[in-house]
Amino acid sequence: MFHFDLKDLNLFRHVVEAGSITAGAERAHLALAAASARIRAMEGHLGAALLLRGRSGVTPTAAGRILLQHARTMLTQAERMREDLGAFAGGSAGEIRLLSNTNAILEFLPDALGAFLSAHPRISVVLEERLSDEIVGLVAEGVADIGIVAGTVQTGALETFPFRSDRFVVVTGPSHPLAERDGVDFAEVLDHDLVGLDRSSALQRFLSAKAAALGRTIRLRVQLRSFDGVCRLVEAGVGLGIIPETTARRAQKSAAIRIVALADPWAARDLTICLRGYASLSPSTKMLVDHLRAPDGSR
Repeated sequence: MFHFDLKDLNLFRHVVEAGSITAGAERAHLALAAASARIRAMEGHLGAALLLRGRSGVTPTAAGRILLQHARTMLTQAERMREDLGAFAGGSAGEIRLLSNTNAILEFLPDALGAFLSAHPRISVVLEERLSDEIVGLVAEGVADIGIVAGTVQTGALETFPFRSDRFVVVTGPSHPLAERDGVDFAEVLDHDLVGLDRSSALQRFLSAKAAALGRTIRLRVQLRSFDGVCRLVEAGVGLGIIPETTARRAQKSAAIRIVALADPWAARDLTICLRGYASLSPSTKMLVDHLRAPDGSR
């Protein structure tokens, strides 16, 4: 007879979602040796392999996929129980898993989450940046409670609510050849040097995919961690930047940059909240969804 405790199940979920035992151990806050020992013990108790180990990482076996499905269900139920009893024990009221694209994380979520977390000190939010199409799949699988995605992404059977609206624009230095243009296509932008976020960011991966669809690559001269940094180097004439318009308008107050409309249809960014079903959410997650849906984000 085999038995897995919640720590085992949590570790296994993280390992599968991260695609490696090393990354899964880090997410589960375990030493690699301890995590490896736990996985081996789980396989030993079961008498079957749970993971296929390869050079590029690990993937679940048939048994592992079944275990992952049950692990997610049991961990969610355990979290709901902890949340329901938290008010009596004076502990945390719950942890919410939120996935978001770059635009929402950098432009809208800091203020919205700041107000929510200040009002609910016993609730914590685990926030992770992903591409919109990745987020839809992960929310559908139960990896996250809430996703914030571009409105152009197909969300399938997920329940959705409007969040915010924005659009990508091109920012240039005052003397750049495109500075006086009213609008420009992305294909023409690719003829110039760009300043962007780190290549691992969801936004930069999105733009790289759009360039690849045109048979092009982005001439990225420097990679930064913030849109403010992008604007400063654009101002210095290093290259063009592609950032949300709300960010560009704010940066324009302190930086000598020009804003040029990006003509491609995908530049419009109506952001959408997606989840498996509002009725099935925990009380704390419902409160966060209600807060995010409020126009001023102050509910």
